[in-house]
Amino acid sequence: MALAELYTQYNRVWIPDADEVWKSAEITKDLKIGDTVLHLRLEDGSDIKYVIEKSLPPLRNPDILVGENDLTALSYLHEPAVLHNLKVRFMESKLIYTYSGIILVAINPYKELRIYGDAIIHAYSGQNMGDMDPHIFAVAEEAYKQMARKNRNQSIIVSGESGAGKTVSARYAMRYFATVSKSSSKANVEDRVLASNPITEAVGNAKTTRNDNSSRFGKYTENSFDRRYQIIGANLRTYLLEKSRVVFQSDNERNYHIFYQLCASASQPEFKNLRLMNAENFKYTSMGGCIEIDGVNDRKDMIDTQKTFQLLGFNIDFQMDVFKVLAAILHLGNVEIKRVSDDKSSANKNDQHLQIFCELLDLDIEKVAQWLCNRKIVTVSDTVIKPMTKHQADYGKDALAKKIYSHLFDYLIEKINKALRIPGKQNTFIGVLDIYGFETFDINSFEQFCINYANEKLQQQFNLHVFKLEQEEYFKEDIPWNLIDFYDNQPVIDLIEAKMGILELLDEECLLPHGTDENWLQKLYNNFINKNPLFEKPRMSNRSFIIQHFADKVEYKCDGFLEKNRDTVYEVLIDLLRTSKFDLCASFFQENTPSSTPQYSAAIKVKSARPVIKSANKELRMTVGSKTEAEALLR
Repeated sequence: MALAELYTQYNRVWIPDADEVWKSAEITKDLKIGDTVLHLRLEDGSDIKYVIEKSLPPLRNPDILVGENDLTALSYLHEPAVLHNLKVRFMESKLIYTYSGIILVAINPYKELRIYGDAIIHAYSGQNMGDMDPHIFAVAEEAYKQMARKNRNQSIIVSGESGAGKTVSARYAMRYFATVSKSSSKANVEDRVLASNPITEAVGNAKTTRNDNSSRFGKYTENSFDRRYQIIGANLRTYLLEKSRVVFQSDNERNYHIFYQLCASASQPEFKNLRLMNAENFKYTSMGGCIEIDGVNDRKDMIDTQKTFQLLGFNIDFQMDVFKVLAAILHLGNVEIKRVSDDKSSANKNDQHLQIFCELLDLDIEKVAQWLCNRKIVTVSDTVIKPMTKHQADYGKDALAKKIYSHLFDYLIEKINKALRIPGKQNTFIGVLDIYGFETFDINSFEQFCINYANEKLQQQFNLHVFKLEQEEYFKEDIPWNLIDFYDNQPVIDLIEAKMGILELLDEECLLPHGTDENWLQKLYNNFINKNPLFEKPRMSNRSFIIQHFADKVEYKCDGFLEKNRDTVYEVLIDLLRTSKFDLCASFFQENTPSSTPQYSAAIKVKSARPVIKSANKELRMTVGSKTEAEALLR
């Protein structure tokens, strides 16, 4: 059938609309070969002439198909058809789930729904995917059934933009596995596995402008099963913790939940020695101007966090050590660095918050005050003590706070993994990946760049498995098939990670003694403007660049890219923390400290004829951008 024969009178099409994205219209006159105009009538009764440029507008599905619970059942599968079908199911039928073959599409209702109880879990248990209404439990059951039937490991990938409900979906999948595979032992394995979620959310989730409980790290949970396919434990791997949130939050955003839980508990007797204040009085918890979240009781959440600590076997002493580190970070943020001259700064030993910081971590206050504002540069022949400007000292203080929190986070993940490591041999596992969603805000920086790069890699895997491999199977079996025109995002990945791409140019600039954000941005302009269609320079800014990602165009401000990519903590401060008499703090900075995050060797080695200078931070020779690339490759 010729394409024009489908565009006959009374058939309906979708046309682009600035306000509604897509608008429905009915064809009022048969289209003939050679016509350049399609005669249409909009739903409000007005007639228009639609100019046919590159292609005809997409056809609308018959009403009888609208609202299907599987998108693959639609006659026409394209963007407006998908959006309309999801809208009808969500707005008219109050259904948040829809299948697209083996994929489950979920719309976040932003409210609690009573469709996740144990009775619902048991209703889906043993059922084939498609026999019942679409549900996250159906996907979890399919993974569990395939594991048991074929004795093969399975994985569930939860992806979507920020605020789409990924963390909650991953949590429900975990609860399904814990319930249907409940062990007959008295070890409460399934309870422990589920108890890991509140802790990781407390230390790894925060309020953003898009989401009150946004995961600010990627998490892969490997749920282990024995030969009877009963759950016997789990193991967590984490990726790309957003450390910058510890020291900076944008307007109407919060730091990690655990800090507010701690401040809300300041008046409790067990926390008196931490000398805590209200969250609005700490710099690190008040920068975003948002202290409370509607409907959230931070004090109650703290009680729940402590209960889950206990359920995992973490005693009171362990908990108080963790809270001491967290309180120390808050007090460090309030330490005031004063400008002495253009190239010199100082910290007052009588600063109350500096005293509390040193007391909590059992550090020598004289040395801390000195090395917060001075650097030690060691050459082959000499050691030089160089004063720092106020800006450099403030940056060093914030870098130290981020480093301490990062170590604490990894330490907690390590301890959780030990608590979930139950005696017994793993036969199979089901992995659940909950990774950052694609992000675009009013102001986007290095963090959004790394998040969106990771999502590009994830989208590439999605394309590979859903489109490319499936179509190859059709060709192999000589099944008649019209190719699906899908967006291949390899070009934007090349823009970021290929030789002389954005990441390599960033790492190159970071190696220069006087490298700046401005010089790096100029290199991007020189290399990509008018040469790569996925890269643009904003009309009204000389400090930003635009990348056309698979999901949207995103404008990134270059400010801070180099500092954040270097992620430098001065070695003298690391050495100082190693001398702490507080065992937990000292253990963070010992050589070969174990971490839940995979470690990598340096990606770039530079030879120089200059005198050898010790690295400012031996532990962080690999840039954050390079680590993002390595972690994306591991996934």
